[in-house]
Amino acid sequence: MHAGRNLGTRAPSAVTVHSAPLVLPVSMPPVEDGAIVVRGDRVVGVGPREEIEAAYHDAEPVRWPGVIVPGLVDAHVRLDRDLASAHVHGVTAVAGVAADLEAASVVGELGLGGVTYLETRCPDEARWEADERDRLITAIREVDHPGIVGIAAHSPDPAVMEDLAILSRTFGLRLLVELGRRTAAFLDEVGSLGDGTHVAPSGPLDEADRKLLRVRGTVAAISSPFAAEGLLGGENAIAVGTRTGGDPLATARAFARDPAVDRLLVEALTLGGARALGLDEGPGRLGCLEPGSRADFAVFAVEADAAGACTALIHEGPGRCLATFGGGRPVWHRMLLGIGGTDPGAAETATTDAATG
Repeated sequence: MHAGRNLGTRAPSAVTVHSAPLVLPVSMPPVEDGAIVVRGDRVVGVGPREEIEAAYHDAEPVRWPGVIVPGLVDAHVRLDRDLASAHVHGVTAVAGVAADLEAASVVGELGLGGVTYLETRCPDEARWEADERDRLITAIREVDHPGIVGIAAHSPDPAVMEDLAILSRTFGLRLLVELGRRTAAFLDEVGSLGDGTHVAPSGPLDEADRKLLRVRGTVAAISSPFAAEGLLGGENAIAVGTRTGGDPLATARAFARDPAVDRLLVEALTLGGARALGLDEGPGRLGCLEPGSRADFAVFAVEADAAGACTALIHEGPGRCLATFGGGRPVWHRMLLGIGGTDPGAAETATTDAATG
């Protein structure tokens, strides 16, 4: 089977087996010489390649070099910037902050999953009551894409923030809040914290704030080593956000300091991001590769064994994505697009290995 022909021009078969020297499901231990089984838009099996191929001997096989991982989740990014390169980095879902309806359409146009957060920075309660509240409600109803909508609550006024929390519960919407001058205690007072909210700190949180996030089940999306201080011990639920787009692996690499943190960061880039968006449970869940999860995954030209998988991905993965799949379908493929990789040898290997099934 020729990968370029199969992935680029032919309709996918009912069942496809993607294998690689290493599969990193995140929710389960890494599988050396592993494979995932994709039927439609779902993963239906994960395990050793020989066992999977024997069990699904009629399935179409695609063999990749490197490592297969769940699609990355960028848990905080503004949609007024060009996100066209997201798939190039293995990103399949985002928490996208939209300043207006035009920006809100970006996620759907690019075929990304996740949540689009309509932003309000209304400065005071008077303006909120006069027209901003109605404007936001109208935008929620009129946003032009089929995905999930949330609210990016960035008002400095406590009364407005309290009403935004009420609105989110009324409409069943998720909240995203940037923690700058606000504290977690402030957000708790206005009813904004909980497992339906995730926060994006711009600087270190003190222990009281970190504890409050833990108690409320609120995920923190970190985007800089400064903001990550105190959050890499494994006690708080974390995700990774780039804020301005780009490679989430490169963002995470700036936080890395030892193998234990590497494992935590890989979880933050995948399952942690899905948890921040409320998409880590149920049929079609994101952030992992296991039966029933959505078949969002990426292939990276990284060599590693099971013990060193997370460290290799964090330190060698940036810029080395070979292919990205959303719902079982290819959304980006380095060889199909004729784009040379950072390592031409890796690109040649991918072309050769993926062409044999």
